[in-house]
Amino acid sequence: MLGIGLKVASVCVFVCMSSLLKASDGVPAGQLVFFRSFFAIFPVIAFIAWQGQMAVAFKTNEPFSHFWRGFVGVSAMSLTFFGLTKLPLPESIAISYAAPLLTVVLSAVFLRETVRLHRWSAVCFGLVGVLIILWPRLSFFTGETEFGGDQAIGALATLGGAGLAAVAMLLVRRLVQSERTPTIVVYFSITSSLIALVSFPFGWVWPTLFQATCLIMAGIAGGVAQILLTESYRHADISAIAPFEYTSMLLGLALGYLLFGDIPTVEMILGAVIVISAGIFIIYREHQLGLARARARKVSTPQG
Repeated sequence: MLGIGLKVASVCVFVCMSSLLKASDGVPAGQLVFFRSFFAIFPVIAFIAWQGQMAVAFKTNEPFSHFWRGFVGVSAMSLTFFGLTKLPLPESIAISYAAPLLTVVLSAVFLRETVRLHRWSAVCFGLVGVLIILWPRLSFFTGETEFGGDQAIGALATLGGAGLAAVAMLLVRRLVQSERTPTIVVYFSITSSLIALVSFPFGWVWPTLFQATCLIMAGIAGGVAQILLTESYRHADISAIAPFEYTSMLLGLALGYLLFGDIPTVEMILGAVIVISAGIFIIYREHQLGLARARARKVSTPQG
């Protein structure tokens, strides 16, 4: 229950972070990434110090792996945050649910993981849901929709961000085999902050007091959410807490309506239900396979 509680808390804080970034209207995506990454460092460092892990947090044997993880993560955040400035909050969240589905595909292609018919079917089903969400925006290109071109570009950017987020997940999977969790988190915040500075010549703006407050709070919220997420995995199996990721849709719908007047479309709700159903099925399937592997190991272990 503690693990589930921490997971739900992390989801709520992440959605609040996205709301704060969306509220800072007029700030370029690269600048959003910098504030999100830089101010996340402070709660992360405070947490590492509180745990007494400062001595080992910065020790790494994989500096280039951390750089590439940061580069891909910055690219994913840039596209996602750009899409967030163009789309209603619930739709941005719903499209981002494509990331776990794409992770299954990339794991099969690049990591040679075995993906059988059940999961392939769930991935295809989920991607149909993503297409349903995207279609009203993408049909802009045929001149058949009331939505503007900005929202079409925003939808494509968010989908691209989900794809890069899936790549980042694969990089993290490799890092966790040799690096400590605090090391991965702190180096991501540092490298993503530095990489985001590259966007400075391309149109950063001087934020108003309200924008600056939103940006700083968003960065701190991102760091706190990352800590809560990491801690949730210490108290419960991933398969037990992963479905609670989808509570972000309920909170996104509420905040989108209350703060920004976003009214969900029928296509968005239908597509989100399909994507969430596919994601939960994949999580359930992973759990069943994990139990089967555990039973097989138990049978094959010699008994004293």
